[in-house]
Order: sequence, then structure tokens, then C-alpha cells
Amino acid sequence: MCGLCGEIRFDDEEADIAAVDRMTEAMHDRGPDGSGLWSQGPVALGHRRLKIIDLSDKAAQPMVDGELGLAVVFNGCLYNYAELRDELRRDGYRFYSTSDTEVLMKAYHRWGTACVERFKGMFAFAVVERDTGRVVLGRDRLGIKPMYLAEDGRRLRFASSLPALLAAGDVDTSVDPVALHHYMTFHALVPGERTILAGVRKLPAATVRVVEPDGTSREHRYWDPPYTRGALPEHAGLDAEEWRRAVLDALRTAVRRRMVADVPVGVLLSGGLDSSLIVALLAEQGQEGLATFSIGFESAGGEKGDEFAYSDMVAERFGTAHHRIRIPDARLLDGLEQAVRAMSEPMVSHDCVAFYLLSEEVSQHVKVVQSGQGADEVFAGYRWFPPLADVPRERAAEVYAREFFDRPHGELARVLASGRLLDHDASGAFVREHLARPGADTALDAVLRLETTAMLVDDPVKRVDNMTMAHGLEARTPFLDHELVELAAACPAELKLAHGGKGVLKDAARRLLPADVIDRPKGYFPVPAIRHVDGRVLDLVRDALTSRAARERGLFRPDYVARLLADPDADGTPTGVNPLWQLGLLELWLQAQGV
Repeated sequence: MCGLCGEIRFDDEEADIAAVDRMTEAMHDRGPDGSGLWSQGPVALGHRRLKIIDLSDKAAQPMVDGELGLAVVFNGCLYNYAELRDELRRDGYRFYSTSDTEVLMKAYHRWGTACVERFKGMFAFAVVERDTGRVVLGRDRLGIKPMYLAEDGRRLRFASSLPALLAAGDVDTSVDPVALHHYMTFHALVPGERTILAGVRKLPAATVRVVEPDGTSREHRYWDPPYTRGALPEHAGLDAEEWRRAVLDALRTAVRRRMVADVPVGVLLSGGLDSSLIVALLAEQGQEGLATFSIGFESAGGEKGDEFAYSDMVAERFGTAHHRIRIPDARLLDGLEQAVRAMSEPMVSHDCVAFYLLSEEVSQHVKVVQSGQGADEVFAGYRWFPPLADVPRERAAEVYAREFFDRPHGELARVLASGRLLDHDASGAFVREHLARPGADTALDAVLRLETTAMLVDDPVKRVDNMTMAHGLEARTPFLDHELVELAAACPAELKLAHGGKGVLKDAARRLLPADVIDRPKGYFPVPAIRHVDGRVLDLVRDALTSRAARERGLFRPDYVARLLADPDADGTPTGVNPLWQLGLLELWLQAQGV
């Protein structure tokens, strides 16, 4: 639902409203329905609006309440905003709009930073207190909505996208060596606060940061699911059938919550279990004429480029208004380059371009969609989870790294230029530290916590937000409803691992979906031309990696690049990442950002 940005000065200067304006305009695609700026001394805010709830100008942002002494910018959706508004009215608050933005502002006035604990939804926000000069930044529990930061001691800038910060200027755009290690090792993502650029950081998920006028700040992590069997006492002692019902009820609630909008809501229907289950539950709740959308590409490398057989089956069964979108290879290359420019961070997954092109088409029909993203991380659907089933807790990091890392630390010497090598295993240390934290019963519990609170945030969640919002399309993810995630975290591991993964979810779906959809081989958004890096995509990658910019940057060993260009499908990683695409995508992204 939009893009936000702002600047806070700590050097007795007024905020640079021109820089905030540049950030705002850089996020035009995130919010094509309107824009606004606000400033007061050392603080300025900017906003691009996508109209979803309260389509009137009363909901425009930045929103300022002179009586309460607050100004706010907000990106996301509070699905329980109507209930919160009723509660706040009973406490004496008056409302001038029907927006969730005004609810957020008054919830902050009523409960302070603890307001986030009452929110059910996805959100990133900034609240400015007029009388104290304090600024509060917040992000939702699963990091569904982004918040990028650039700080240099004189000021702090923040924005919903990294390119917006670059548009403001004065950002250190050198490549962060630890982030590069993560990118080349940890499934091509950069977890935690870092980004690939040394001068940009992220506000972590489930975090509130309070920034004082003198530049001092404090952060508080307000949500951290324990991943223990006793975490939810009301579910203690449930048998398999009772867990099935509990999961289905929680998902039913999550799907219903995400229909809150003043515009129609559609579904991205891949034909897999997760998106099909969303369609089934919406049909169960009486949704008629639901718009659903599927995408397909041309075959390549002996690999089929669509899964229309399954999405058609689901669409027909539930009577949706279904849209089949087939992308010819001629359009794929343009879409690929546009998708790279739309990335806030380099994202290797081949389905980025699928999401980008699908979103482009979907945005012509609806402004909001539900997506099945996150189910595999939450309910143990990937192939690297079963090997952890009986592993001693102290061996979790070792087994996870073997199954999930693209390459061990020792192999980076043949990939990265000598000046880019770290003398320590940064990715291994990150994983070991995360998995060693208390509060997870088993090795699998610890890894699922890592996947849900770290990997998920910085790969699939970011991918969906970037690619959909590039077309002013809001994606909602019911499998990332925090109450559903808490329930899944407490669910016994054997129920999640059953039936090849996502067992409890598959059992929950059996009374709603055909067995052919539930028990099918695991699917994905197939983009064969990228998975195999051939034709015009290979030409694009070759040009990027052999360009003057790449040579001057010197990230990779030239002999390794040459070997991959000679054999584009060489050295496949354990998770199926094509190493040539991994290297090429990073260089393409850096060049697209002009750094």
C-alpha cells in the first residue's frame, strides 16, 4: 500500500526537503495514486499513496494531527483496524477518516510503542512527535513491509526502497564484504540488518526504533516466537486431527482478514497447494467471481514453462474468473531487465521475473491480491528440512549448511577476487549464532525459526513486495499471519514433515481440494530460460560480467567467470541456484542502480 520516506537531522540543520522529494518520486510505482511531503525543522516525511482503504483525500499522507501533535507515514495494512478504531473511540478518540493510517496514529498516541503488539497486519511506519522531536520507526513481525536506512551521524534517512535512498544522494555505495559473503553463501541473500551496499542498512523485522533529537536511539524487538511445544498452552496435548483443525481454522481466519479493502481482492493462483487452498477457503466463505491469475513461460532446456493444468483445475472447481497469462521469450528479456531495476536488493530467484510480469498484468485488473508465499518456510515444505528431523540440536548448523548453503566458505577463494575474501566464515557464524539461541526444542525447530524470521524476510517476502509494488499492486500473504506462524511453530515436527513436508497443511486441505493438487510434485513459478541461462539471457549476463564496470569493480575471479560463461549450467548449487546467474544478477543489479 504505498511507499514512505523521510529524513531526521541531528546537526541543527533543517531537513533537506528536496532530498525527501527525490526519494518520494523514486517510489512513484509503489504509490501511483498520490503523493505528499511534510517538514518541521529537522524532520521531513514523504509518501506515495496506493489507495486501498478509504479512497478519499482524508486518508492522504503524510497524515498530521495537530491536536495530538503527531505526524505519520505508513506503508501496509492493519487488517484489524476497524476493531482498533472502535476500541479507540470508546477511549474518547475522534476519527475524521475511515483509514487504517489514522487508526495507527491514534493507537500510537494511546499505547505508545506498544501499539505494534495490537496490530494484525503488515506495516512499516514513521511517527513524529511534534513536542519532543522524537521519531519512532516500526516494522511488522515478519518484515513483510520494508524499511531501509542510511545514517552518517549528521542525519538518518529512511525509505521503503533502497533505490529511493540512492536518489537522495550521499550514500556509501561500496560493496559490503560481509554482505557479499552472505550473498555468495547463504542462498544468495543478505540476512539481518545489512544490505549489499555498505551505506545502507535495514530496520529488522519485528522491531521498533526510537530516535531522539540528538541522534541517540534504542531498538526493541517485540515479537520472537519460541518454537517450543509448550508455547501455546491451549494447544497442549492435541492429536493429529485436532492439529489439522486448528491449522485450518487459523488459516481460514488469516485469509478472511486479508479481504479487508475498499477495492476488489484477487489471488495469485500457481496451482500449488498453498495458493489453491487460499482460493478454496475464499470460496468456502462465499466469495463469488474471485479473480485469479496464473503465469506461464516457454519451455527451455527440456523443462516445461507452465503449470496451467493445475491452476485450471482449481479455477474450474471453484468457479473463479481466471486469467491465464503466457509470456513469450521475446518479452521475457525486457521483463527481466525491468525486474532487476525494481529490486531493492539483488534477488537471484528465477521467479522474480515471473512475479514482475505477472504483477504487471494483474495490476490492470485489481489492486490487491492474496499470495501463498511463506507456507514452505512455516510448515517445513522444502527438501532441506527432513534431513534435520533426527539431528542432535548441537549439529543443526552443520547439517543446515550442508543442505542449504550455495557453497562452503572454503570454496569462495576460487569464486571471489582475492581482495574481496573475508578471513572468516561470516555466513556460518550468522547461522550458528541464530541456531544456538535458546527457545527451540529441536534442530528442526531452530532451523524453522531461522527460516521464518531471517531467510523468509530477506528472500521470498522481499521478492513479492518488490515485484508486486513495482506495479502498484499490494500482495497479502495469509501464511504469514503472525498468529498462524505462532501456531505452526508450536506444532509437532512430525506433523509438519509428514507426506514429504507440509503434512499438517496437506491433511487440512483434503476436504477442500482435489488429491491431484495436494499430492502433486512440488511446483514453483517456472522460468526455464533463466534457470538454464541460455539465449538472450546468456548474452545479457555475459555483457554484464565482462563490462568495464564489472572489471573495475573486481568482485569475481576472471578465470571463474570465463569457465561459467563457457559452460553456463556448471556448478549447480544444492538449492538449484545457477552460479552464473548468481554472479550475473549481482553485477546487473549494481549497474542498474548506477553504482
